[in-house]
Amino acid sequence: MSLQTAEQFEENEQYTQAFEEYQKLYNRNPKDLSLLERLGHISMLLDNKDQAAEYYSKILEYDATNVLAYEQLMDIYVTKDKYKYYIYRGNLHSVEHKLEHAINDYKKAINVAQEDKEMLSARFVLATLYEQTGNNLKAIDEYLKVLDYEETPQEAYIKLSNLYVKENAAPSAIEILERGRKNGLDLTDIKEQLADLYLKNGNPEKAIEVTSDELTKVKCLLDMGREKEAYTKLEEMEGEYDHIAQFHSLKAQYYYMTKDFDKALECVNKFDEFEKNSPLTYQMRALIYEEKNDDFNAHLNWGKYNLVRGNKDIAINEYLNAYQLKNDDLDLLNTLAMLLEESGDKNHAMEFYEKISKLDETDKKSLQKLAEFRESIGDYKAQTDYLLKLYHLDKRNAATVRKLGEAYEKLRNKPAAVECYEKYLEIGKGNPDYSKIRHKLEKLNNTEMQEEEGFIDKIMKWFGRE
Repeated sequence: MSLQTAEQFEENEQYTQAFEEYQKLYNRNPKDLSLLERLGHISMLLDNKDQAAEYYSKILEYDATNVLAYEQLMDIYVTKDKYKYYIYRGNLHSVEHKLEHAINDYKKAINVAQEDKEMLSARFVLATLYEQTGNNLKAIDEYLKVLDYEETPQEAYIKLSNLYVKENAAPSAIEILERGRKNGLDLTDIKEQLADLYLKNGNPEKAIEVTSDELTKVKCLLDMGREKEAYTKLEEMEGEYDHIAQFHSLKAQYYYMTKDFDKALECVNKFDEFEKNSPLTYQMRALIYEEKNDDFNAHLNWGKYNLVRGNKDIAINEYLNAYQLKNDDLDLLNTLAMLLEESGDKNHAMEFYEKISKLDETDKKSLQKLAEFRESIGDYKAQTDYLLKLYHLDKRNAATVRKLGEAYEKLRNKPAAVECYEKYLEIGKGNPDYSKIRHKLEKLNNTEMQEEEGFIDKIMKWFGRE
């Protein structure tokens, strides 16, 4: 019993013997997809299409993206079972990311379906396809039709409820889950999603009746104003729930409600250890700082909250409000400069880089940004001022020296440009543009240019201003 034997039988067109040998090998290794393909192929040659369909279907159990299996199954069912043909063609189109074609296939499958079970399955997939293509209203229509069948899966209720939430129809989302419970699907997933919706829509009394989750019960008690009961439960949960972020956010909410703001902040920090950079972290901090009358940190955290949520313009506005209260916070200034630059407001961004460079004369990034900006608007004199400051911070930075040389060359200051290029050749060995600068220096030495003060003179004058 060997693969070579089976292949030899197949080559000799002894298909029955080849099938038997492949079957023996498959029995020893039932997850070998290549053997399943061979068994399916031989079954087709032996005109045993039902058996071939079993093997190709088995392939899809292990590899739902196997194009060959879908194509073979389509060939098998194209004349004998139109429902299965359209289903497999729809799945193939899904695998190929041709979702509109898949939608049309599933519509055709529904039209030829003979049994409710087939209709239910096809409509459910069609609804998910509409959802994937962003056609939420059509998806809702299909899920509603799915609910009319017996044995509707709970997933249909959950997906339909989620779609209503996306469409800002919370009452409909709640009604669908309540309907699922009435129809016998009083299952944990549905109940917890329903409790979550009750909470979000200001009905903790109903949520606590539905949920079996201890953390959700605490949230309900807090939202109902029953702080003592909530705290008792939190104390009972201490130790067992310490590794769960929500536990710490609920403790923060309790301390916030009882006006113990310092402890609330400690709990928020603990929450942040488990949920890094969560919008909830910044929202809780902002609310706490507002109660502490710390407007600067409140605006700062509202800025971070909106930044994480992608609301960049609102974030900038919050940061600017924080800046009005405290104009020497370097982290805030850097954040504002970066955000303003990203939003295209370069002039405003440079104002903040200028403030940074004055508050921290060792900040290289702000000087580089300012030098680049001045170069971009053709203000080469100002560019050289910033580059000289950079040079003062790092005299071995070849890129800074090269930039200075180029700026002086544009200003037609030959002595300074020559000295900068000579300095670059001294410290820039190994850099990609080393030869280019050497050639530029040779050319510059042979060029007549208005003589001005040199690089060393500039440095001395700049030091004199210190």
